[in-house]
Amino acid sequence: MSAPATGVRPRSAPPGRTLLRLGPLRVPVRRRPVLVAVALTGLLVAAGVLSLSLGTPYVAPPDVLRVLSGAGTPYDLVVLDLRLPRLVLAAVAGAAFGVAGTLIQSVARNPLASPDVIGITQGAGLAATIALTGGAAAVLVAPAALLGGLAAAALVLALGARHGLAAQRFVLAGVAVAFALRALIEVVLMTVDPIDGMRAQIWLVGTLAGKGWTEAAWIAVTLLVLLPVLLWAGWALNSTALDDDTARGIGVRPVARRIGLAGTGVLAAAMVTAQVGAVDFVSLVAPQLARRLVRAERPPLLCSALLGALLLVLADLAGRRLLAPTQLPAGVLTAAIGGPYLIFLLLRGRRRPS
Repeated sequence: MSAPATGVRPRSAPPGRTLLRLGPLRVPVRRRPVLVAVALTGLLVAAGVLSLSLGTPYVAPPDVLRVLSGAGTPYDLVVLDLRLPRLVLAAVAGAAFGVAGTLIQSVARNPLASPDVIGITQGAGLAATIALTGGAAAVLVAPAALLGGLAAAALVLALGARHGLAAQRFVLAGVAVAFALRALIEVVLMTVDPIDGMRAQIWLVGTLAGKGWTEAAWIAVTLLVLLPVLLWAGWALNSTALDDDTARGIGVRPVARRIGLAGTGVLAAAMVTAQVGAVDFVSLVAPQLARRLVRAERPPLLCSALLGALLLVLADLAGRRLLAPTQLPAGVLTAAIGGPYLIFLLLRGRRRPS
């Protein structure tokens, strides 16, 4: 005997989504982003264990796990004091780069828009170069770089916001500011003592050597402070692809929203650049790779952060071990990844029909 009809059909999830139950609510969640985030988290953990293992002396992965569990081993000093701070710094810095790149690319609606393309990195680099070559105390270099990056971003936003922060104008303003600031950096480097210039060049390339808990704490605190805004941004990014008339028709203030999203990305980018230097291309590559993995129209925020962390952890590990005992700056390795990827984006754009 069949069950009587109730007139209420069971609610099913749309294709590719799972219904997440939150009390009486059922929220559809896309499965693929969740699976990609879980996979990236697993790869990040594996890369972290590998980074803590490789080096002189070599520490076997089981010993690394015992050290992290607090069991007490002869390798505590090597793992906890020498390698773990740098690993944590690479992870939080890469995550911040991924977040910054996602926000700026989504606002600009351009896969080439990133802090190192639109002038933020160059502004931080010019301020840091002036501080390093002008005899300023080492403790003042990071604050100077932060202020320089924010000042460059303010200039770009002022130039790009004259017509509602239009995507094309925003990117063109950023590229123009980046070229101008890069020229000023070269002028400063040509007029200073060669030793001071070399110190500035190392900072401009971007390196994690000699850095650790302090720099990681500054970046982590910035991300925690921005966390409520980032939670809002994860939802607000859905409207960035809409034209202004459509956005206003659904009750969205597009210009204010773009400025808020761009400002959040700028602050994250300026802070992380001030702490680790101009590590290029992570914020360019991570969002677009994450978008392709998730198969979404815009870069996903969480997956971009995880992929940025993974890229920088692997780049720092490769920089430490490829030419050991000589250490390559992490920025050299990320540039080796980002350069060919940038060429790929340009060639792919040329193949698209106009």
